[in-house]
Amino acid sequence: MEQNDIAVGLDIGTTKIVAMIGRKNEYGKVEIIGIGKSKSLGVHRGVVNNITQTIQSIQQAIQEAEADSGLKISEVVVGIAGQHIRSLQHSDYITRQNPDEVIDADDIHTLCNQVHKLVMLPGEEIIHVLPQEFKVDGQAEVKEPIGMYGGRLEANFHVVVGQVSSIRNIGRCVKSAGLELSAVTLEPLASANAVLSQEEKEAGVALIDIGGGTTDLAIFKDGIIRHTAVIPFGGNVITEDIKEGCSIIEKQAELLKIKFGSAWPGENKDNEIVSIPGLRGREPKEITLKNLSKIIQARVVEIIEQVHLEINNYGHDEQKKKLIAGLVLTGGGSQLKHIKQLAEYITGMDTRIGYPNEHLAGTTDSETTSPVYATAVGLVMNSLEKGNRRFQEEAIISDNIPVEDPEEYEEGDQMMTESDEEEQTSKKVARKSIFDKWAEKFKDFLDNAE
Repeated sequence: MEQNDIAVGLDIGTTKIVAMIGRKNEYGKVEIIGIGKSKSLGVHRGVVNNITQTIQSIQQAIQEAEADSGLKISEVVVGIAGQHIRSLQHSDYITRQNPDEVIDADDIHTLCNQVHKLVMLPGEEIIHVLPQEFKVDGQAEVKEPIGMYGGRLEANFHVVVGQVSSIRNIGRCVKSAGLELSAVTLEPLASANAVLSQEEKEAGVALIDIGGGTTDLAIFKDGIIRHTAVIPFGGNVITEDIKEGCSIIEKQAELLKIKFGSAWPGENKDNEIVSIPGLRGREPKEITLKNLSKIIQARVVEIIEQVHLEINNYGHDEQKKKLIAGLVLTGGGSQLKHIKQLAEYITGMDTRIGYPNEHLAGTTDSETTSPVYATAVGLVMNSLEKGNRRFQEEAIISDNIPVEDPEEYEEGDQMMTESDEEEQTSKKVARKSIFDKWAEKFKDFLDNAE
């Protein structure tokens, strides 16, 4: 299996585990060639709480994906979420030793590395360091500083932090299932890749991924990630409320939610009733759809209000931070009837349901384009992009950079071109070594997870 053009995403969720195999077709679209899913046992609100059950669920999903695609899976990219995830804003700078040389990838790596040394709370680990804007010698709002001259390089960072034990437990489960863990990606970032367009990210958008155990939020503005949060409520809490409120078993509550559930009670008439078989010889139960919708609405309102609070914390009220593209709902919970209208009513923001079909090839099975698989599709896309970037960088380094026609230059110019060429090649080598350094660092971290 060529790892450059094939990628495997593993979405370890609270209700299900999805293994998805994808590759890029000739048009640059992602083609899903295999999918496997299993009931997630041993995961609660995005956190592993039973290693053995989680390993079995991962193996089952992987076997299904292998049977579906006819390929052997050896390496996966895993999504991480859970209530232990938090994010913070941080600014840092470096003073360059030689300001007469242009800023290269090594300088940015040094700056990011400095942020990785931040002292965290006991038991916490930095998962992502995402640069937002750079400043070069006081010149603000620089998006790409590579190639510029400057002595002082500053940046604002969005830092995502998680519990070491939770990350290691996931690493342990994946390794014990006989797989190599190539990378860990924050699930809201993966979902955002799958369902958001570049225009939405530029205009300002909040992605809300309503999963089984958690609701993930990612806010983008000017094409840059600005805020992430994980809210410890999801679709399972709605099912739990139906179970308690209607005095029925969980299986029936889940079925009721999927078949008849609505987030807007106003549309149900008082005489609309659904009958549920009683337990072993007991009388059937009759539940009005209006009551069912009221139970669902109460919990959905709570989830959306929590999300709205996070959006306000980010500073949506400020003119510069306004999210023009509004909200995008995805994940299993977004399939609830009338949830779009309720989100618009509570937040006053334009809302749409996000399907991960924009980046997928036209031949993709319609089931795969469901919001349920948004995270898995995003993980595959992230992995393909990383693999492609690495492949391109290696190709650039191994090939000789072509020099333009020497007749166009005078002798002095020709000498300049050669020195520029050397500088460019060294820059590429630096960039490759950064990727390798990061990969080695990540592998060391996982090896310590044993």
